[in-house]
Amino acid sequence: MAKSKIIETERLVIEPFNERYLTERYVAWLNDPEVVRFSEQRFRSHTLESCRAYMHSFVGTPNYFWACVIRNPDIKHIGNINAYVDPRNIVADVGILIGEKKLWGKGYGLEALLAVVDFLFREACMRKVTVGTLALNMGMRNIMQSMGMKEDGRRIKQVIFEGKEVDIIYGALFRDEWTKFPWKKILAEK
Repeated sequence: MAKSKIIETERLVIEPFNERYLTERYVAWLNDPEVVRFSEQRFRSHTLESCRAYMHSFVGTPNYFWACVIRNPDIKHIGNINAYVDPRNIVADVGILIGEKKLWGKGYGLEALLAVVDFLFREACMRKVTVGTLALNMGMRNIMQSMGMKEDGRRIKQVIFEGKEVDIIYGALFRDEWTKFPWKKILAEK
């Protein structure tokens, strides 16, 4: 796994994923059809061993894997973020999962993603950061829009989702635009 400092926001601590986050609660998120509804994880069954193997798959790579930890001691680990880095092209593709359903719609995904994107541009020196989502995933599309992402491509009817052909939409941010983007103001408004 690429080396990352701990990233802190007003409500979150985003730190490199480690053994302490390998819990039955985490595995339960990945096996909850509602949590993984828009993720390719919906096709898999997860165990502590499969999650440990995923964590270890980052070792020795330029990729990142973080745990999102809320500053509320009663809840703590609420989700994960990964970034798959293409070092030759200086691009990172980011994925996020907020597993704690009671926290959906409260801005934690946006807060975490803004902080990670800022780290990827300022500390990891990426030139471009991308995300992708199913066209039906309005939560992620709203986050992409709030972050000022530009549509970076669309795979028409790429997946079969609940019996329907659905597009995948890709969004992108570029470092030169990010330095001018008022992301801290966006967080203050949430």
